[in-house]
Amino acid sequence: MAFLFESFEGWKEYCIKHQRTLEQVVLEYEQQQKGRTPEETLSGLQKAWDVMKDAVHTGLEEDMTSRSGMINNGAKKVYRYPKPVLSKEFQQLISRALAAKEVNSCMGRVVAAPTAGASGIMPGVLYTLQEIHHLGDKKIIDAMLVAAGIALIMEQKASISGAVGGCQAETGTAAAMGAGAIVFCLDGNIDQVFNAVAITVQCMLGLVCDPVAGLVEVPCVVRNASAAAIANSSAQIALADVSSVIPVDEVIEAMGEIGASMETRYKETALGGLAATKTGKAIAKKVLIHDIEILPNEENTSA
Repeated sequence: MAFLFESFEGWKEYCIKHQRTLEQVVLEYEQQQKGRTPEETLSGLQKAWDVMKDAVHTGLEEDMTSRSGMINNGAKKVYRYPKPVLSKEFQQLISRALAAKEVNSCMGRVVAAPTAGASGIMPGVLYTLQEIHHLGDKKIIDAMLVAAGIALIMEQKASISGAVGGCQAETGTAAAMGAGAIVFCLDGNIDQVFNAVAITVQCMLGLVCDPVAGLVEVPCVVRNASAAAIANSSAQIALADVSSVIPVDEVIEAMGEIGASMETRYKETALGGLAATKTGKAIAKKVLIHDIEILPNEENTSA
């Protein structure tokens, strides 16, 4: 019987009892619960990693202007800006997360990790990590397995859907996946990996989902960049053995409790937060009218 990813404590205990690594347990789960051989799972993850890298390249090389006009090649502007705030690597991290998410907002091909609304975080984090630390694809793929296990538990204990738990559920989960993946890649132990998850989620508790005009563009794209930064800061803290104090399972349970108590207007309905501002409402009205105007009428579509 494979481990069913009900808790982080259980995952650790299973690893110790059965002398397995974190990623090996995920492979066993995929084989026994999903009927996929390890080779099939690894091959699928390699394809996903290739798509993630392509999304980064596309976002930085091709025109990324959304139909609404709210997204207008922001990733390129950040990537090319001549004065880094911290370092060139930090600037690249932010721009890559923006780039992959802009591809999603412009209807391009991305990997939902764990959702399309958070699809820039893992590419930005892993692409930059691989480049800085000269990691092979195998290490990245193993880290993606660990990230998948993290998401499985967070989905059960809380949610990965903005419509259920707010933006904390989407970008928060993706950032936690990224932080855990970073620590894993840099040879952190199980406690450090899980501590990175806990610290990340602590930083993102309560984040609402308030998409302007109901589109996954503003503030979604910039939140992907911020979440990528939080993933890296949390990983750095966890690798130094700074405790989250609150155990990771309890942190995720708190995330679930907050999501359940969050008002509906803050959960992907575009009825609250930024979507309900004067400018947000004006954009929504403009986008709606534009979409109606470009729809072909019956006379033009009839044979």
